[in-house]
Amino acid sequence: MTKNIVTGILFLIVAGLVYLLVKTIEEPIQFRKVKQKRELAVIQRLKDIRIAQEAYNGITGEYASDFDSLKKVLTTDSFMLIQVFGDPDDPNSQELLFDTTYRAANDSIANIMTTDGSLGLNLDSLRYVPYSKDGMFEIAADTVTYQSINVWVVEVGTKRKVFMGPFADA
Repeated sequence: MTKNIVTGILFLIVAGLVYLLVKTIEEPIQFRKVKQKRELAVIQRLKDIRIAQEAYNGITGEYASDFDSLKKVLTTDSFMLIQVFGDPDDPNSQELLFDTTYRAANDSIANIMTTDGSLGLNLDSLRYVPYSKDGMFEIAADTVTYQSINVWVVEVGTKRKVFMGPFADA
């Protein structure tokens, strides 16, 4: 009788330890899945911001230092398109013509193929970090001197804890 009670208690202890072992193995696997999913979403949003910044640069010649001016220019301004007729590199070219037209940036942004295969950019949601409640990307644009030339640069980022939530410390 006593032997059966001890065996039962040992069985419960072993079952509890097996459960704890399975949980400790399962937790890093779940963390890795969540981490990859969140990191890929943030990387995709950063790529979309890069596309928008390149379009902004094409219009203004500089990068946007805030999301409000980025959105305003991309929805209200126009790209200058220059079509060249003739060969500008041919010294014997008889006729060289330039035709300049303007196309609304809003129309062009709607037709940009983003890296995830979807059409267009949602300019309203670009500033928000995926998987965060109200987290926003930090953005800074400035010029740096590179080989005696001022070059426009832009930096966009966020802290890891903003999009990783409870997994930020791991």
